[in-house]
Amino acid sequence: MSFAYDDEPILRGIRLKVEAGQRIAIVGSSGSGKTTMMGLVPRFFDVTAGRVLLNGRDIRAFTMDSLRRQIGMVTQDTFLFNDTVARNIAFGRMEATREEIEQAARRAHALDFILDLPQGFETVIGERGVRLSGGQCQRLSIARAILRNPPILILDEATSALDTESERQVQAAIEEIMTDRTVFAIAHRLSTIMHADRIIVLDGGVIVEEGTHGELLEKGGLYKRLYDMQFQDVPAKESA
Repeated sequence: MSFAYDDEPILRGIRLKVEAGQRIAIVGSSGSGKTTMMGLVPRFFDVTAGRVLLNGRDIRAFTMDSLRRQIGMVTQDTFLFNDTVARNIAFGRMEATREEIEQAARRAHALDFILDLPQGFETVIGERGVRLSGGQCQRLSIARAILRNPPILILDEATSALDTESERQVQAAIEEIMTDRTVFAIAHRLSTIMHADRIIVLDGGVIVEEGTHGELLEKGGLYKRLYDMQFQDVPAKESA
């Protein structure tokens, strides 16, 4: 499939088959088309050529509601409401019981900090979670996705704006939610996706490499260059 915006090609000749339950990482430099490609799955926009298929069926044949019920998203910019913690976690599945909400919070490594809030699950967190830290907002977003339990999960730079300790906690929560579902993970920090089943490397809207972390390092191509750029200073920092 291909996608163009105002006649400007963004993605070209993308051919990718993903089996249920696989963890797929999408990497590439800024502007390579990573987020655009993942935005085609929940139909934030539609392909301009070709098709996106789900279980062999064009996703445009599904209703928007039924398609998006199958997809969970955790992004760098969390979308939280000026409402209670409980209602923010339950957004998208408001019929959930308190027990289910608390279980989702526990699995998202969020229960301890929630219980420390003034009114616990009934604490109003402010618009976009302004009363919480970035890591706490991310864990609420993950708890929401866990509660919805979608078969497809899209992670878009979910830990890129966090400090080291928050990133560690959020990454642990992400490992929990990735179990038993199909995952697409967009990441600049290659350390977070080394264990993906397959890594897709985009450059200029085209898939230029594909393989495991080890296979791509051996190829010595773009992925190896991105990896070296991120980790070339590690020994110097450790010895300082």
